[in-house]
Amino acid sequence: MASSSSGIVAGLTAAAIAAVGFLAYQASAHAPDDLGKPSASETPAAKQSKAPAEQEKDEAETLPEESGTGERVVYSLDDDRVWLVGANGKTTRTFEVTPSTVDPTPAAYTVTSRSAAVTGSDGTPIEHVVRFATVDGVAIGFSAAVDGSTPDPDPTTRTGGIRESRQDGKAMWEFAGIGTKVVVVE
Repeated sequence: MASSSSGIVAGLTAAAIAAVGFLAYQASAHAPDDLGKPSASETPAAKQSKAPAEQEKDEAETLPEESGTGERVVYSLDDDRVWLVGANGKTTRTFEVTPSTVDPTPAAYTVTSRSAAVTGSDGTPIEHVVRFATVDGVAIGFSAAVDGSTPDPDPTTRTGGIRESRQDGKAMWEFAGIGTKVVVVE
């Protein structure tokens, strides 16, 4: 008897599911064409919102105000971020960097020297070195470690190397020739 009541329950369940499916089909067939479309006051742009992580990324990538005009490299001491800005004032690339132990004073500089490959003041083989300032005898510039590492510098050693990834270092090298403006902001 238990097996016959199980069969009845299974049959009733299948019939109920079929009935609900049929009713859903009928309802969708008779729905107005504009159902689900935004009204004039509810545009698709107004409905879209960014996730908090995307908003933070956009804010981090926003070029700092008062960072100059024209083609330039912008380096933020507080954000440990660099922006490569084209002649049209638009950012062509932005990326995070690992700061050195000696910071340049916020000001406008120009690229004064470059080296394709040397050994950094910390003993690390580096490439794509773009120098723009000197602070108390310490050369300040952007570079990438040949092994791709970006460790925090030894706080007991005075270094001026602002480390980038190898890809970002290559982009900096291609962008910032001798005389390119570098703007350092807080």
